[in-house]
Amino acid sequence: IYQFMQESGAADTDALITELGNGAKELREQLDYGLNTKFNARADIVKDNPDDTTQRYYGNADVTGPDALHGTHVAGIIAAARDNNLGVQGIAAAPVRVMSVRAVPNGDERDKDVANAIRYAVDNGAQIINMSFGKEFSPQRPAVEAAYKYAEAKGVLLVHAAGNENANLDLVTNFPASFYTNGAVPTNLLTVGASGPADNENLPASFSNYSKRQVDVFAPGVGIYSTLPGNKYGNESGTSMASPVTAGVAAVLKSYFPSLTAADLKRIIRESAQVHHTQVLVPGAGGKKADFATLSVTGGVVDLYAAMQLALQLEATKKQ
Repeated sequence: IYQFMQESGAADTDALITELGNGAKELREQLDYGLNTKFNARADIVKDNPDDTTQRYYGNADVTGPDALHGTHVAGIIAAARDNNLGVQGIAAAPVRVMSVRAVPNGDERDKDVANAIRYAVDNGAQIINMSFGKEFSPQRPAVEAAYKYAEAKGVLLVHAAGNENANLDLVTNFPASFYTNGAVPTNLLTVGASGPADNENLPASFSNYSKRQVDVFAPGVGIYSTLPGNKYGNESGTSMASPVTAGVAAVLKSYFPSLTAADLKRIIRESAQVHHTQVLVPGAGGKKADFATLSVTGGVVDLYAAMQLALQLEATKKQ
């Protein structure tokens, strides 16, 4: 028991009981679902043909699912109320509204579901879509690319987490990809890495993916305090947190300047990023250091104040 406490980080008996309970829950889920050959989630719950990417209407309205922690935390980063003296203040808050679309189960998402989630959000009025998910393969990539282009045609900005494999995306791909199969780059897509709280060698989060060509910008993603299910609050880390920070910045811009297009939002956020030339530890590189500015397209971290200033300048130029 003592060894288990040491390995799990449990500091006392109550913490040990919690850890044992979590372990039992995970084992039960594996037995009931992951290792249960008779359980077919698509047939029993979703009720669709997962191989038919042309299907549009299936699933249900259960956006909570078995565990709503991740989505609740992400939503709070964007839109938690700022005027109730509770918990945390969202980046955008009012008048931003959040549309919950559950495309990802506990595990890797299917391309078909990602594509349809994007289309559903676009068709129901979303102007900015945050995508805090990713994976290392994409067997139905054309369906996702078609959805990207659909959002692009409708003027909807997509903000995607770069991933947490501490990998160089110039060498490996995190799907949905930041480029089309033909090499073209969507005009309405931002890919976001995670930054730490201090301008030092740990500025890029140790887990964050990075790329001089595929990651547009970094945003805070370490120890982010936000909403949790059950009227609770807590800290989470990941590019899943950095992405909604950036989506929140885009939402603020869009709320003040409704005429901004998705391409405008992408340009403003990229050009207003605060560039850092700090020598930092390259994620996953075994202690190797590099200029932080070489880890993304912009070399910077999102800056809402600078973005607002740039948006004002752009609006003034449009009126001339």
